[in-house]
Amino acid sequence: MQLFPERVIKIWSLWELRVAVLISLGLQSILILIGKWRKHSTKDYLRIVLWLAYLLAESTATFSLGILSNSQEDSQGDSVNPDYVITAFWAPFLLLHLGGPDIIAAYSSEDNELWMRHLLRLGSQLLVASNVLFRAWSSEALNFLALPMFIVGIIKSGERTWVLRSASSEQFRDSMLQDPDPGPNYDRYMEDYSSRRDEGFRVELGTFSASKAATDSDQSREPAADDDSSQNDPINKAYTFFESSKKLCAGLILNFHDVDNSQNFFQATNFEKAFKVIEIELGFIYDVFYTKAVLVYSGLGGILRCITFFLTVSVLLIFLFTEKQAYREMDVIITYIMLAGAIVLEIYALIILLSSDWTKLWLNKNKHTNTVACVVNKNKHTNEHTNTVACVVGFLHKTVSYLPLVNNKSWSNSLGQYELIKFCLKTKPAKCILFKKDCYINTYLEKHRYKKYSKVPIDFVKQLIFKQLLEKSATAKSFKDRKELCAGRGDKVLDKKGLKILGWTINDAEFDQSILLWHIATDLYATILISMKKTNIVKQGRNCRTKIVKQVGYCRTTCCTF
Repeated sequence: MQLFPERVIKIWSLWELRVAVLISLGLQSILILIGKWRKHSTKDYLRIVLWLAYLLAESTATFSLGILSNSQEDSQGDSVNPDYVITAFWAPFLLLHLGGPDIIAAYSSEDNELWMRHLLRLGSQLLVASNVLFRAWSSEALNFLALPMFIVGIIKSGERTWVLRSASSEQFRDSMLQDPDPGPNYDRYMEDYSSRRDEGFRVELGTFSASKAATDSDQSREPAADDDSSQNDPINKAYTFFESSKKLCAGLILNFHDVDNSQNFFQATNFEKAFKVIEIELGFIYDVFYTKAVLVYSGLGGILRCITFFLTVSVLLIFLFTEKQAYREMDVIITYIMLAGAIVLEIYALIILLSSDWTKLWLNKNKHTNTVACVVNKNKHTNEHTNTVACVVGFLHKTVSYLPLVNNKSWSNSLGQYELIKFCLKTKPAKCILFKKDCYINTYLEKHRYKKYSKVPIDFVKQLIFKQLLEKSATAKSFKDRKELCAGRGDKVLDKKGLKILGWTINDAEFDQSILLWHIATDLYATILISMKKTNIVKQGRNCRTKIVKQVGYCRTTCCTF
């Protein structure tokens, strides 16, 4: 007994593969369009759409390859069903979709750790795609056109596996390890000290700082810039700090030279440039762990991009003049859509590449070539040593910067806020509560229900934070000072403000208890300020201080008994 009518089954068997292939292309479009927004967007619905597209993209491509493999018949000599020939031509495109766009290679850091699983899955899909092409092979021109697209699919899918492996914790840590530095030869120093003292010389032991010398030597290894403006460019500074902060991402520690260089820079700049540098630096870190930036912005990546784009365009042009009367019209249309979609996505990826901070960084490093001037302004001083590639890249970068699609925003300029008191007091909705608990999504939904984002006032909050950091940084001259500063929990602020009576909230309470107490105190302070808008500002401040001290004291006896 059939569950569905025969007519429905025929329609489904006819459109099953075709719909799946188009859905796979649509998911790739969603990933590349929304993937760039993920870096700076705080909207939950965008993240949900991107998450679903990321999970479905690989599954849909794998599902489509399975349909292709099951629906084909073995070729008998040169006689092959034309429907099988043109559908087999779609197999390389599905491999291309398995590789995913450059803008999102991993959704989370856990995806990078599963690179071996992705490699095994890729190997199995390559075998399936090869089997599909082999079973549909004949003397048709379309079979030969499938070969260059098969190469494109292998390149794209192989890139993703390589990038995932590079961003995995073990491989990333190994790439950061340098040759061991034996440091000063203390045995030789002590031997010289003892021998000279025995000879009657007056010798004293002292200390010296190698920070400056080492810093100078580190700077000497960096490529010299043309002028001070290039050295102080936010992108160059951000990349310098990015190279240092990668050690922290790998579970390593910073050396004294990294700390000194960072401290010297931020003490000599303003808050706007400081936050801009940090914003770009975090963008670099995001690209390394969640995109194909490590490969795409390398010389090998550029060569592979040229190869894939040239092969795809060539296949489209040849397909235009290929005899197609033996194939169904809808299959021909779908093939055109797949080819055009692949080219459009490549062009869009190229636009993102040219407008990225990585390209700006590369242009800054090649500033001696007068990148923009040699193309746009036709600088007469450009000589035969001008780097033609840098000129072309500079011109294209300048051109795509005016496109509305380009958005190099790295931060939403907003902060997430989570009010614990409202979470405890607010009534939880009873709708579908059993469904939520049974599906294990209640905790996730509750976390996002009470979370909100607020825009950061640039001229106030950023400046205030930077001012406080500068004041604390000015007191951290030695390693001991820095260690004490990082270990501080706010007791010095209480002493400075004459609030030693609240010292127990830091010194006597556990860390989690201290956070809870000051969270309640902050909420009380904000509530009191709102209720005292019409009072005198001085009186208001004194009353707030008195009430806060009393309320926190009450919390000590009630909240901190656990």
